[in-house]
Amino acid sequence: MLRTMLAAALTAALPVLATLPAVAGDTPAPKDAMVYFIWPHDGTVIKGGKFWVRMGLRNAGVAPKGVQMDNVGHHHIIVDSELPSMDQPIPNDRNHLHFGAGETEARIELPPGKHTLQLLLGDYNHTPHNPPVYSKKITVIVQ
Repeated sequence: MLRTMLAAALTAALPVLATLPAVAGDTPAPKDAMVYFIWPHDGTVIKGGKFWVRMGLRNAGVAPKGVQMDNVGHHHIIVDSELPSMDQPIPNDRNHLHFGAGETEARIELPPGKHTLQLLLGDYNHTPHNPPVYSKKITVIVQ
């Protein structure tokens, strides 16, 4: 009976485990670290293409790229894309915005339409922590 219950619990957990990024970088993540959007909120309608994004971080500190310290990192915003490889530096392109100066807010511009945004914390070398620290994906509509 116990074996059957354990098998059922493991089977139920497998879909969740399969959605987690497989590998991450070498920098340990701060315990219970969490990144989140202060603004915009999921579903926000934005008039005009330029808007401020305010990024939050809990249980960790923000430091510029190149600063190698325990329990710190800097923000990246993933725009209209899936999370990148977790064992490589985060790309730097129109879908992967870097805030390596330690910014916690930034003015970005997006064309009209529906867009997804997701935060990902990077270490001193722009590589995700282990385990990766990322937010839930939100959607904004630019008019």
